[in-house]
This record gives sequence, C-alpha cells and structure tokens, in this order.
Amino acid sequence: MIQTENLKKVYRTDEVETLALAGVNLDIDNGEFVSVMGPSGCGKSTLLNLLGLLDTPTEGSYRFNGEEVGGYTERERAKQRKGTIGFVFQSFNLIDELTVYENVELPLLYLDTPSAERKERIKAALDRVQIAHRRDHFPQQLSGGQQQRVAVARAVVAGPNLILADEPTGNLDSTNGAQIMDLLAELNEAGTTIVMVTHSPADAEYSGRTIHLFDGKVVSENFIKQEYAAHPGT
Repeated sequence: MIQTENLKKVYRTDEVETLALAGVNLDIDNGEFVSVMGPSGCGKSTLLNLLGLLDTPTEGSYRFNGEEVGGYTERERAKQRKGTIGFVFQSFNLIDELTVYENVELPLLYLDTPSAERKERIKAALDRVQIAHRRDHFPQQLSGGQQQRVAVARAVVAGPNLILADEPTGNLDSTNGAQIMDLLAELNEAGTTIVMVTHSPADAEYSGRTIHLFDGKVVSENFIKQEYAAHPGT
C-alpha cells in the first residue's frame, strides 16, 4: 500500500532551513498496523502528514496503492484522500457548531454520498464506536473519550482502507485510551491498514510493527507477534 524511497522534507524560512525528514524508506502492506515512535521533533507528525497527502515531500518518492503521488498538486491530493484515507488526531478536530451526527456526516458530504446511504453509513459508524446515543449532542457536551469515539466514527464512515492516527490517546486517561486502542485494533482485524504515531509503548503494543525515528531517519524496527498484538500483556 505504502512505499517511500529517500523521502525528505525541508521547511524553509528567510533565515532558517529545517530538515524534518532526512531520507525515509518505508514499505507498509495492506492490513498492517504500524506504530511510529521517537522523541519530539524527530519527524513523526511530518511523516504522517506526507503519508496522508496533507503535504508534499521536498525530495524522494511516495507510492500509494502503486501510484506515485509525491508530486501531486493540492487538488490531486485532496481527490486521492477522499474515501481512501481516514484521520484520527490527538485534539479530536471536531467542529463545535455541528452535532455528533453532523460531524460524522462531513466526509460523506464531500463524497456526494446520497442521503439514504449517508444515514445508513452514519448509523453503522456510530453503532460501531458505541456513541449512537449521543448523536444529537455537540462535542462540548461530550467527554474526551466520547469525542475521540466520534472522531474514529468520522474517520471510518466512508470506508477508507487506511487510517492515520496521530497520538490518538494523547488527551485521554488510561481507561478511555485503552478503549480507543481496542477500537483501532478491531478496525485493523477487519482489514483496515493503520499507521499510528505514538509516544506510548503500551499503545505501540497493539501494532504488529513499530518503526523508530530519530533526527528524521528510521533508526530501527521492532516486530510484534501478530497473535499478541491486539491484546497486549497477554
């Protein structure tokens, strides 16, 4: 699904040039659950933004589902993202003025999904994350754990085959964090590819492989036995 070769990202201002990624080579297969770890400033979020087609690399190749997408324009990247990539962020990124139902509906509106199908998909997504009883509430009326459940529902409602999660439990207590990780594990077991940035070794144990970044480079990889990945500690 994902192949990068010598992927580099440089941020430039009038006075400073910052090398955020210094030549990253990755291969991620369909159905994998991969964690990306490393200290703050090592390039984790930059890598996720590039993989999610939210930004373009300065140099190198990025092939997504066999297609070179590294040089895509913003319009082309947006078209590729629709219905293909779902995002889960640490800060939830819900729209306060919209209800739970309306937040989850947004990706389907962008895809011009017919009304009847939208209703079915939203119901299924809300049921999946066990938040349907809050469908008419607004984000500020929900706990952090509930907001992240809504964010997961929004990420999966269009049926993407890739979910990118950036510190999905970073703003949650341990109980709610474990519930969100269980949801991601269930999605992965159902066939969704997941790439997750995390500082948490406990969260990383849910994945089948952990990639460690340092100074914008991959410095090591650890593999976790698949039969234990979804149930860390067993």
